Amino acid sequence: MKHNFGAGPCILPQVVFKEAAEAIVDFNGLSILEISHRSPDFVAVMEEAQDLVKKALNVPKGYSVLFLQGGASLGFTIAALNMMRETKKAGYMNTGTWAKGAIGEAKAVGIDVNVFASSEDNNFGYIPKSDAIPTDVDYIHCTSNNTIFGTQFHAIPETSLPLVCDMSSDIFSKPVDVSKYDLIYAGAQKNLGPAGTTLYIVKDSALGKSTSEFMPKYLNLKSHADKGSMLNTPPVFSIYAAMLNLRDLIANGGVEAAAFRNKAKADALYAEIDSNPSFKGTVPVEDRSIMNITFLLSDETDKDAFDKLWNDAEIIGLKGHRSVGGYRASMYNALTLESVHALTSVMSELTRSKA
Repeated sequence: MKHNFGAGPCILPQVVFKEAAEAIVDFNGLSILEISHRSPDFVAVMEEAQDLVKKALNVPKGYSVLFLQGGASLGFTIAALNMMRETKKAGYMNTGTWAKGAIGEAKAVGIDVNVFASSEDNNFGYIPKSDAIPTDVDYIHCTSNNTIFGTQFHAIPETSLPLVCDMSSDIFSKPVDVSKYDLIYAGAQKNLGPAGTTLYIVKDSALGKSTSEFMPKYLNLKSHADKGSMLNTPPVFSIYAAMLNLRDLIANGGVEAAAFRNKAKADALYAEIDSNPSFKGTVPVEDRSIMNITFLLSDETDKDAFDKLWNDAEIIGLKGHRSVGGYRASMYNALTLESVHALTSVMSELTRSKA
């Protein structure tokens, strides 16, 4: 059995793999890869996927759910263009690589960006305070979880301004009060499904309000909302697999149950890191991510021995990002507690071997 701690594309439930694979061969007489996106069969898939998002996150009335392409990297641009209003200013929190990407794309489309909070001074190893949230901007933007650096917001910034959030790496891992956001966007390839589609949850009252002089039709969320995510050919297979995964999530207790399981997994690994002298965490306890746990060896001379242990245990995807080093255990919804125990076991084994 392989234990997949990869940061993404990531582990999904085995039942989803099985059903998706079967649909590639036969989905009501054709392959899911060849059916028309205008066919009644796929229209039903799209509508169910959208409805399941609303059910899973308890999305209130007055929001549209869209499945588009381009990943969250295109979402940086889409968010900035669609939320630009009269001031053409926005407040951004810089908490890592993806937040920096969002800041760069906002500037590229003409937003005057106020980076009012940043943890760049310590290589993004903590969540910065948001006490000085600007009030003279069109919207506030944050990145809920930082896959590379292992930090996560455990309380969202308090603001009366429109709030925009990139939730790519922790959406569907816990309950979210969608009513606090004007726009949520998330790449699929963590807890939603395979890479290829990007989820947008947008308040209907925010649609069509942009003051940007540059607004291609495809980047206008109102264009997609008006067409029910069918403005152009959607990523059919990715949406179908996301639908299957949402079915499985809801059947297994929804985001509330997922949050309970995810906390149990994170608690088990953090307990090992904190109690085992061979390892040390990289993030203050209050800012630690539940999804992506980063840690280092206390003694780098143990690297070869530890790498052999986890590779022999069929653990994959544990190497840390080059900007942080060390190790990163990504523990999305489908990862089991059994896999976490496999990792903590080899961590304990390393320390016993040195005794």
